[in-house]
Amino acid sequence: MDGWVRWRTAMRQALYGEGGFYRRGERPAAHFRTSVHASPHFADAVAQLLAHVDAALERPSRIDLVDIGAGSGELVVRILQTADPDLAERLNPVAVELAPRPSSLPGRITWRPTLPDAVTGLVIANEWLDNVPLDVVELTPEGPRLVLVDPATGAERPGPAPADEDLAWLERWWPLENPGDRAEIGHPRCTAWSGVLSRLHAGLAVAIDYSHTREARPVHGTLTGYRDGHTVLPVPDGSCDITAHVALDACATAGAEAGATATVLTTQRRVLRALGLTGARPPIHLAHRDPRAYVHALRRAGEEAELIDPAGLGGFGWLAQAKHIPLPKPLQD
Repeated sequence: MDGWVRWRTAMRQALYGEGGFYRRGERPAAHFRTSVHASPHFADAVAQLLAHVDAALERPSRIDLVDIGAGSGELVVRILQTADPDLAERLNPVAVELAPRPSSLPGRITWRPTLPDAVTGLVIANEWLDNVPLDVVELTPEGPRLVLVDPATGAERPGPAPADEDLAWLERWWPLENPGDRAEIGHPRCTAWSGVLSRLHAGLAVAIDYSHTREARPVHGTLTGYRDGHTVLPVPDGSCDITAHVALDACATAGAEAGATATVLTTQRRVLRALGLTGARPPIHLAHRDPRAYVHALRRAGEEAELIDPAGLGGFGWLAQAKHIPLPKPLQD
């Protein structure tokens, strides 16, 4: 890609174009730490949610589990291993991912690049929406302008005025006040999420991501890059992951308009604690009575603490939207 382009175009090519970051088979675990990679107890918590959904659907003969942005499929594999045997037998596990299918993935897991047309069950989108390409806008003395980027260097310059659709989204969800303020125009994420809800016939859809709400948007935006476990400048040349935090409140409205019948917007800390992850250290007397059990419990406590840390993974936003079932009890505030 040559010349100056808008960020949405550059991000799409850098991540998903020919030779793009995800198209060439890069695995998230090699570049940044997600909840799935931090501990298997995250998958165990998702399995508990799946059991709640299964019960609300009155234990159908087949129930879908769809993992969007599945990476190497670790989440689905763990759930298959640990779910109740009856539920596991009825489970239709689907991993949605653009990268090539891992050779070690169990054969019963469907691997596909796009969402299924219809889902009855649970959809999990863990750190997916933050990779949906979007444009960046900056308020200049002449008004809001799209930010153009040189894909080879990451250098930026002001471009044309945003389209009416962009301006309408900004006015509703991310109004800019002072020259130099920046925003990421989130309606592509809203569209992507409404597409999930429109395919959900009955069940629960959950988006888990870096997020913010209208009351606390960052004045300079959140666009950044990740490579080899480090934050880097977001140069859209295919060499790094490029991401921006998600306006989950806007996505919640899009999901409701697509048919969601119940919604909660909360944090990972609150949900996982409601599902029994506390990070509590084991009693010291266990170290004397059963040292091996103590070490195991201590390791689990450390993993749980990382998952619910409000300054880290525990601070991730959880947008959960149900369709034709009640919200599972752990998601009810």
